[in-house]
Amino acid sequence: MKRERIIYWSLTCAISFFMLFSAYYSGTHATEFANMGFPNYFRIELTTAKVIGAVALLFPQVPVRIKEWIYVAFSINLFSAFLAKLNTGYPVIGVIEPLTVLALLIWFASYLHKLELQKA
Repeated sequence: MKRERIIYWSLTCAISFFMLFSAYYSGTHATEFANMGFPNYFRIELTTAKVIGAVALLFPQVPVRIKEWIYVAFSINLFSAFLAKLNTGYPVIGVIEPLTVLALLIWFASYLHKLELQKA
């Protein structure tokens, strides 16, 4: 139980850090966002949602159901980033990066359920 809890919190901190960095990057690189064809208001909304989701994952008091939906929202965001980068001529490493993080996110989410099953 203790091992899974350590792994879960380590992975949660990692995904929260990545999303906070992603929010910072999208918040400060408006021209790259515009080059992908997105309006400025969407960049602001996306940045705000990433910050709220990343911070909410770090609070143990947040219900598991909410955390699941945060993972779903991050998954949609990462897949959308993959498609946007694929269609705008990003280098291969830039296109693969969101898919790599998405795969890790799915693995992280499995630890959320392992902990919940062990609590019951």
